[in-house]
Amino acid sequence: MSPSSQCGTTEPGTTRLTRTAAREQIIEAKREHREPAEASEPEAEPSQVLDLMAALNESVARARHSRGEGKGEAVVHEMRPPKKTAKKQTAGKAGKKPSGRRPRSA
Repeated sequence: MSPSSQCGTTEPGTTRLTRTAAREQIIEAKREHREPAEASEPEAEPSQVLDLMAALNESVARARHSRGEGKGEAVVHEMRPPKKTAKKQTAGKAGKKPSGRRPRSA
């Protein structure tokens, strides 16, 4: 898909027809051993350029306004210190489980 058809500035299929016609003109010129005509660039329509940061800030302002938040600073609360957890104790030789295998006899 061509970039111009992605933007919706041309109808589907017209770009392909234009390119096909231009390609045929080039082939015909080469058969006749002459220079192909210069390809004319389609005039680009002016596009709307968005300032993404301005759009984001405007969106955030609208969201805050709809929630009833003011322009003031955010309220910061103190966090509680994390709870201390008991360390896991490793089992010593007394707590060793049998492996389930019987020792080999010699």
